[in-house]
Amino acid sequence: MIGEFEYLILSSATRLGVDAYGASIRSEIEKATGKKCSIGALYTTLDRLENKGFVTTWMGEPTRERGGRSKRLVQVTPTGVNEAGDFFRVISRISKGTSWTTNRTTR
Repeated sequence: MIGEFEYLILSSATRLGVDAYGASIRSEIEKATGKKCSIGALYTTLDRLENKGFVTTWMGEPTRERGGRSKRLVQVTPTGVNEAGDFFRVISRISKGTSWTTNRTTR
């Protein structure tokens, strides 16, 4: 089963579609979680997802907006879609019947 951060990357890349690349995925994750996302952790995890066959990546054309640098574009594979769907279903099942807003514990 994939991990939480892998799920966040797969979900973000799927939502972004043709606009999925490192910086845009990072931005989506930061907006969703309200926390900083390390670009190093993002690219390390992208490499792992690619090695597992869950995403494909390639270098796009250099752009003027990026000072002539290329973007590493990301596309989720059908296998990646299945893995993310499985993760979502498991989290939904295990969470059924819980209410995180009223069941908070304090230490």
